[in-house]
Amino acid sequence: MKKITLIKGDRLLWIAFVVLSVISLIAVFSASGLTANTHASTPMRFFFKHLLFVVAAYIAATVVSHMNYRFFAKATPWILAAVLAILLVTAFSSTRWISLPIIGRFQPSEIAKILTVAFTAKQLAVERNHIDRPEVFNRIFIPMLLVAFVVLKDNFSMGALIFITCFTLMYFGGINRQRWIRLLLISLLFVGGALAFFATHPDIEWGRSMTWVNRIVTWMNPDPDVLSQENIAKMAVARGGLTGQGVGSTVHARLMTEAHNDFIFAIIIEETGAIAAMAIFAIYSFIFLRCIAIARRTKGRFGSMLVLGLALLIYYQALVNMFVAVGALPVTGQTLPLISYGGTAYLCMGLTMGMIQSVASDTALSETLKNRPQNPTPKPLAETAEPAEPIQP
Repeated sequence: MKKITLIKGDRLLWIAFVVLSVISLIAVFSASGLTANTHASTPMRFFFKHLLFVVAAYIAATVVSHMNYRFFAKATPWILAAVLAILLVTAFSSTRWISLPIIGRFQPSEIAKILTVAFTAKQLAVERNHIDRPEVFNRIFIPMLLVAFVVLKDNFSMGALIFITCFTLMYFGGINRQRWIRLLLISLLFVGGALAFFATHPDIEWGRSMTWVNRIVTWMNPDPDVLSQENIAKMAVARGGLTGQGVGSTVHARLMTEAHNDFIFAIIIEETGAIAAMAIFAIYSFIFLRCIAIARRTKGRFGSMLVLGLALLIYYQALVNMFVAVGALPVTGQTLPLISYGGTAYLCMGLTMGMIQSVASDTALSETLKNRPQNPTPKPLAETAEPAEPIQP
């Protein structure tokens, strides 16, 4: 009878997932005081709601890890097209969210970023033999740019994250280096020019353009006397020091509406110190390096590109959130993967981990079959059979 294995894939990645989830549960419970009061709730209710999302993320990761990752290459274009249609609808509405039963507010851009990475990985795999042709470059670049641009209107940081992740993946996918560098410079000039234009023309607004400009201006010219989220986060980091004030001893989380979400890393530093912060950074770095190892072992081109792209997505998002928390970047609104308060973002990270584990599981199975010793040539029956008992008369 064939043995059914519940946990498939790379065990070390599962352990890292569990560790980040435990950190998440503790940190969210500790940091959600003000937000809970604002929503006429309690930190305990917030904790159990987050726990449900964590459990749902584990279920999603487990289910997806049992799927054949090649299915994602077939399904991704169709699902991405549907999500893009939803994004276009929300782009012309007053909200970036869609209200769903049980889940609550669902942000389509969260699932769009995963699907865009998967689509880019598929195109890099399909076009690998013609990767240097300009038309091939366009078939990979234009769909990615379209999704990033639609998301960019209402969520600059998410659109930028999609673009940077997929653009980096294209570099490792073998795209012509000179063309890649030229397009990178053009993109940087375009973004810089757009921000400068909106900064000098405040009467002209596109999406949340003034929000982007104000965040950058505030970051470049901070006012320490303003009790803003950014300044409170900096005070929390300073109070944490090397070893922290102790779990549950946060003061600054009581003053921040996004302490359990965008600025949760600052609260973790306040309570557990810079040592714990470096440990969290080390876990994300381990996940990234482990995914690179899986991508190198994977025979299929799509699987290799998929794991690398999703690893870049997790790592970039984690770095952005941590840099914002310590004041090294302007506020972006990006959550800390697998740690910030649950919802669409946490569920999508569960799906991301499941897709990585699906490739890891297939790779491990292939290596097992490859290393399995071949059955030796059976000896003649006369040489292997035991001597027969004499027949009694």
